[in-house]
Amino acid sequence: MFPLPTGGQQRFVSTIPSNRLFYGWWIVVAAFLNLFFAVGIIFYGFPVFYPALAESLGFTRAQLTQGFLLGFLVAGLPFGLVAGTVIDRIGARWVILTGVGLIGMSLMLMGSMTKLWHYELLCIVEVLGYVLAGPIGNQVLVARWFQARRGRAMGYVYLGLGLGGVVSPLLCNSLIRNFGWRHALELIGLLVVAVLVPVGIFVTRSSPGDLGLAPDGAASGAAASSIAQQSNPALQSIDIRSAARTTNFWLILAGSTVVIGAVGAVIQHFILFLKDAGYSASIASRFFTALLVASLGGRVLVGYVADRFRKKDVMALFYAVLSASVLLLNFVHSPGAVWAFVLVFGFSMGADYMLIPLVTAECFGTASLGKLLAIIIMGYSLGQWGAPWIAGRIFDARHTYELAWNIFAVAGLLGGAAIFAISPKLDRPSA
Repeated sequence: MFPLPTGGQQRFVSTIPSNRLFYGWWIVVAAFLNLFFAVGIIFYGFPVFYPALAESLGFTRAQLTQGFLLGFLVAGLPFGLVAGTVIDRIGARWVILTGVGLIGMSLMLMGSMTKLWHYELLCIVEVLGYVLAGPIGNQVLVARWFQARRGRAMGYVYLGLGLGGVVSPLLCNSLIRNFGWRHALELIGLLVVAVLVPVGIFVTRSSPGDLGLAPDGAASGAAASSIAQQSNPALQSIDIRSAARTTNFWLILAGSTVVIGAVGAVIQHFILFLKDAGYSASIASRFFTALLVASLGGRVLVGYVADRFRKKDVMALFYAVLSASVLLLNFVHSPGAVWAFVLVFGFSMGADYMLIPLVTAECFGTASLGKLLAIIIMGYSLGQWGAPWIAGRIFDARHTYELAWNIFAVAGLLGGAAIFAISPKLDRPSA
């Protein structure tokens, strides 16, 4: 087995035979676990707690989701931009570890909350941890360790997010049923810290250069550069200011924001929506789990497809199919329509996040990828946390989600069109 690194192993690792396992695949394992716990369980598992929070603490639908929206506005947006800069300067390892600590602490403290402001404050801390330990750092990790096989590696990493989502409803329901929602939150927070802190310390390394290696296991920096040129001959890394003056940057930002907004609205309200339609809690959880299982297929397939076709076209196709499927929620009283939605939306959702860093790196290179992804992720986080709050406000006013689903479906289709409009060649900044 390929040895894990320590400070004294750098020379040994850099001179091992080429037939040994490339250390980048250990980075994939680490990023897989980061997304499994810090994103998959938190983002997909937390909605399971909503009915208990509403019943125990008296929160409305809008209040259940506004905590995370407030967290994004107060902490996620400014610290996300800072995180991108820090990652580009010192690497992702310690940024991710800091985020893990914040996530674990906030979850454990949530077990003692009694008021809305407690919830909102801890949501702010949790969102800050999510920003540091979630997509930004792990996307940069994979993009820097892989070039020719970047799509495949990113697909494996985001499989962790999908598996975390599959496990989380079952895990959270079991913990709530056996220990109550307060102790369930505390146990999940402890689990996050117990797994991810050792992974961050003993496995994660910010870049191949930390171990004297090159991306994809190439023998030298020159060989790695040749791999990159073969993958995209026109690609040259440009700085963040130049990228922000291009059309491609704003198309990626706008398209991902509205589509991930639709994803966030559905994920955060799906169980509540099904219970309102007359489905039992167990049946609603079964549909939700099936949706997340379907997403695993998309995550596995899209990495291979993205390495063979234009990444922006693959991204646009998945986004369009995902958004159109939201219209099926208007037929919620038909189990067949719900199953069709679960399969189509879930499979398409498998491509939602992981294609963004691939398209961004393809357009702008990796030199400023941390800062670019920070801006893009902060943009789509506005959709991810804002859209569920909007859906909650619409429900509180109309006592139905029909208008919300129609709005997000149309907005998502426009987002897919924006991604399709991205130029396949390197976009030059406008004067």
